[in-house]
Amino acid sequence: MPVDLGREDLQRLRAADDGRPFVLAQLLKFAPGGRDQYLAYSREAQRMLRGLGAALVYAGECEDSLGAPEQEAWDAIVLVRYPNRTACVEMLTSPSFQELAELRRKSLREAVFLAMDDWPGR
Repeated sequence: MPVDLGREDLQRLRAADDGRPFVLAQLLKFAPGGRDQYLAYSREAQRMLRGLGAALVYAGECEDSLGAPEQEAWDAIVLVRYPNRTACVEMLTSPSFQELAELRRKSLREAVFLAMDDWPGR
């Protein structure tokens, strides 16, 4: 399973931009010894997020996978609120982020990305 969004994913994300904020949820499985590498990546990535007007909403490690087989368990979840989908795509494709993302790639075995909109009436 890839640990980055592919070109088609990024195109879909940009095409769906309605100008509103959204949350990108990331389910993560670390490579052996990857947790500390990911934390180092995360500290640097948060600086980029702040410069973009995005914010880390939540990041945490999974302690117990309830209601799921062990092979479907994830090590961590990260929720980032972006000002809009285009800003997210521009950050993810920027040369400065791509350089930093190499550390992220080395730290992960698997990742799933979920683009989430606020529920109506929130």
